[in-house]
Amino acid sequence: MKSVSARTLAWEVLLEVERDGAYSNILLPRRLRESGLEGRDRAFVTELVYGSLRMRKKCDAHIAAVADRKIDAIDLKLLIALRLGVYQIKLLELPIHAAINESVELAKLTSGKGAAAYANAILRKVVDCVIDDSSMEDKYSHPQWIINSYRDALRDDSALVAQLEANNQAAAPTLIAWPGRCEMAELVEVGAEPLEGSKVAARYRGNPGEIPAIRERRAGVQDLGSQLVVENFYATKDESELRWLDLCAGPGGKAAYLDSLLGSQLVANEPVQERAALLRQVVRSAKVTTFDGRQIPSELGKFDRILIDAPCTGIGSLRRRPELRWRRTSDQLRTLIQLQSELIGAAATALRPGGVIGYATCSPHLAETKFQVRDFLRLNRDFHRIPVAQHGDQDGDMQLWTYRDGTDCMFLSLLQRSA
Repeated sequence: MKSVSARTLAWEVLLEVERDGAYSNILLPRRLRESGLEGRDRAFVTELVYGSLRMRKKCDAHIAAVADRKIDAIDLKLLIALRLGVYQIKLLELPIHAAINESVELAKLTSGKGAAAYANAILRKVVDCVIDDSSMEDKYSHPQWIINSYRDALRDDSALVAQLEANNQAAAPTLIAWPGRCEMAELVEVGAEPLEGSKVAARYRGNPGEIPAIRERRAGVQDLGSQLVVENFYATKDESELRWLDLCAGPGGKAAYLDSLLGSQLVANEPVQERAALLRQVVRSAKVTTFDGRQIPSELGKFDRILIDAPCTGIGSLRRRPELRWRRTSDQLRTLIQLQSELIGAAATALRPGGVIGYATCSPHLAETKFQVRDFLRLNRDFHRIPVAQHGDQDGDMQLWTYRDGTDCMFLSLLQRSA
């Protein structure tokens, strides 16, 4: 691959994220591996990509304040170069001369001489630009609907601010040593730091793709919150031989952990073929199926434990997937809520008496969490909550928060059918 500069690589990644709908946390590590860049430049690319995505609203506010046209009228290729320049000038506070010159050269390389002249004029004006960021939306660079959803769940303004700030902080990858495949000592040997209270989780401040155990799929990259979902769900086991189903398993992080714990007792389902292919790469003993989770085939029989890692807004993972704050909208929420409800309903029809549904989301939005569980229990009187083993709240559910727990904002409710 032809060598590129750090700023050019950051621009290329951002273009794929913005134009093609790529996910930065998947695309960036791959592009860094292929880049040939040294460690310091890789770190700079990472900062530019994640930082400018997180603070996109603030960067756009600076551009809009000095530009002669609306943001959506600026060509996307040029706009990305401008955002990178503003981020370096205003947020990273790099030397102004270098930040402007490099950004202008980037605009010239990617959009032509005319765009470069325009970028030069805009960025020089931005240097002295002061914007009004008195609102939380502008100050913390979050859409208002997400701020409102956090406020409704937290009911505490200081906690709300802490969560918004936490979403804007860089997060080192969390690794998992899948039981029976990888020992923690192997991850420690390459520089990972074990997380207190976990036998399998470790923090790593480098590129996980460089670790042999990751490349060989004996270990994975998985936020601690997702690991806790699996551990709390697995804790519902008893001494009998149980049948387990992961209803929405792709691309396979939670399924791989469950597979390591359960082996052939697990059925892992993913309806999308591309994601099912990824799932097959990380599970060893589980049976992989591909059906619509809202219509569980009767020939599969009944299950004792069903995990629903439900499709959701994902607004609990904004520090790791920063583009989601701009990609998700409140209008999408109604469709997701309906899908979640149908998935829980389908799971209930395939659950044996005494069985347990683990309903999980990577969102703290009440409509996707507490209200979803409340409505299910109201319509299904033969079910009741059972308390999670770790991090349970007053209802017995688990709701993690980034600012408090250092994890994604994972939710888990355990719903048991009467025997």
